[in-house]
Amino acid sequence: MSQGTTAAQRFYGRWARLYDLLASATPGLARLRDVAVDRLELSPGDTVVEMGCGTGANFPHLRERVGPAGRVVGVDFTAGMLAQARDRVEREGWRNVHLVRADAAAFEPRERVDAVLATFVVGMLDDPGAAVNQWADAVRPGGNVALLDAGQSGRPYAWPVNQAFRGLVLASTPGGRSGFEEPPWAVLDDRVAAARRALSERSVAVADSEHVLGVVRITGGRLP
Repeated sequence: MSQGTTAAQRFYGRWARLYDLLASATPGLARLRDVAVDRLELSPGDTVVEMGCGTGANFPHLRERVGPAGRVVGVDFTAGMLAQARDRVEREGWRNVHLVRADAAAFEPRERVDAVLATFVVGMLDDPGAAVNQWADAVRPGGNVALLDAGQSGRPYAWPVNQAFRGLVLASTPGGRSGFEEPPWAVLDDRVAAARRALSERSVAVADSEHVLGVVRITGGRLP
């Protein structure tokens, strides 16, 4: 395990409770999660894997689509995040939600699944294009992959929006600016673009949309 990975686990584990509060209570975020999950085109009985599930804020949205006969698998590499997710699962009594501690960039399900979701994850991966390709390999033909991410806005009024976004990225990046040759928000933009490009190349149908003044991007791809 690399030092960068270990540092990230410590960072996100330390802030797991605050992250859970923000993930659950931020106005408008639940609607964006719904849009991303809609891109998966799930049906009752389906199996969906969430890569980088964090504290499980997406689980209610996923369970609503797959129903009691379906299965939700949450993957995360941070013990603190998974502890919060496990508390949520036990509190709600969700028997069809399963948690796996693993690196989202390397996790391979034992069998092909119906869909893969990743929210605010690809910007943390060293090679997001390779990760998206691996996720696509894990999905059955005709299944879907959806990405929900944030990046700098390209809209005409973007300057003040991007200044606020840069501050948020800096505060939420393990080690701040250290370890990056470029500013972390530029690295994030490049990684999100690489992931979306990889998904587009693997898909036969793609749905892209921008939200929150152009900062949030949701991309869904249906695989051949």
